[in-house]
Amino acid sequence: MVETTGGEPDDGTAEVLDRPLPDGVRRRVVQIVSDGFGGLTVSELPAQLRQYARFAPNRRAKFAGNAMATALETDPLFRQRIAEKLRETQPELVGALDSGAPPPAADPLDVAAAAYVVRPPGWVKLVTAAGEEALRADAERADEESRVELDRLRAELAEARGQTRAETERLRTELESARKEAESLHRKLRGALSDVKRGEAALRKLQAETDGARAESQAQVSAAESETRRLKARLAEAEAALEATRKAAREGRSVEDMRVRLLLDTVLEAAQGLRRELALPPVSVRPAETVEAVEPGRMTPKDIATRALSENDPAILDQLLALPQAHLVVDGYNVTKTGYPQMPLEKQRLRLLGQLSQLAAQTGAEVTCVFDGAELAAPVLLAPPRGVRVLFSKPGITADELIRQLVRAEPPGRPVIVVSTDREVADGIAKAGARPVASVVLLKRFSRG
Repeated sequence: MVETTGGEPDDGTAEVLDRPLPDGVRRRVVQIVSDGFGGLTVSELPAQLRQYARFAPNRRAKFAGNAMATALETDPLFRQRIAEKLRETQPELVGALDSGAPPPAADPLDVAAAAYVVRPPGWVKLVTAAGEEALRADAERADEESRVELDRLRAELAEARGQTRAETERLRTELESARKEAESLHRKLRGALSDVKRGEAALRKLQAETDGARAESQAQVSAAESETRRLKARLAEAEAALEATRKAAREGRSVEDMRVRLLLDTVLEAAQGLRRELALPPVSVRPAETVEAVEPGRMTPKDIATRALSENDPAILDQLLALPQAHLVVDGYNVTKTGYPQMPLEKQRLRLLGQLSQLAAQTGAEVTCVFDGAELAAPVLLAPPRGVRVLFSKPGITADELIRQLVRAEPPGRPVIVVSTDREVADGIAKAGARPVASVVLLKRFSRG
């Protein structure tokens, strides 16, 4: 560092630049800082520049230019470190600046940028002179470009004027030719208009005749179409009625035959069961024995009432299933959500169907288990257990409605037992002749084994 004889540092720091740094000089200064940036450690960098320590020089100059220029101006220690890096990379230029004799052949912008960083005595003059030189060069370059552009525009103007005169002459010739052609076309047009008027009159006459014929034919076609539609409608109604009659006859015979046969089997088995249970001799009953009375030593109706079973006693279900041709219909989710609601739906179904399979094997009754299809997120892949019919309600139909359809499908007189706690279901099937049983009764029957 160069010092004055008075002991004060004479490195040019006392000088102050009284105008903004010229753009060209500023760009060179930012490039010098960016090049010397990489040779410093993170701790040697100002705090606002440490985030750019890992950037490449060009990227650093692009994104951190303003921050580096500000740090160089406000942080003397950082400026001195950059100046030391510049001395290492450009010793001849910095040495010439320190000696007060910058190289005449050097770029004024490079000299001014180096002087701004190193701050030798008189650096302000070097920066100012470089800025003035850059402005002067820009002005001369702009003047030269303006002169070249002016000459180019003059040449283009002369060429455009020549082309305009030639184009004007050509257009005049074409205009004269077009005028003569237009006069000829006008004459032809007047003749054509006369022909058109005569043709239009003939066309109107012909069109009037055509419209009359078309209206008459359309009326005839409309009448024929109306008659055809009426006949087709009558034919379709007759065919639909015939098909409905045939279908009803086929379904009526098959369904009624099945219902009558099933009811006949029920009556026969009930009669045989009664005969086995009562074991009555064929002619042992006498008319006098049918008169109601109380005999000595026999129980009264009051005594019989005291022996009636509770509504929740599973023995009721056993008695019902012992009837001939008994059909047990189970509201699946009503039973599972009463007995084990905490289990997933799939496990609820599997557990219930396994228990119903055992019950069917024990009693020999027909068992149908109904589940609500609305509870399903996807079709169920399920192999029904032996002796149990498994049904899921269709979309738009609840399990309750499916149970009512099953009850209505049975012939009157067949014992049908429906297991459900739903009061609406119980009331509906009771009116149809079925016997409702609460879900808890079936669960108790399962627990009894």
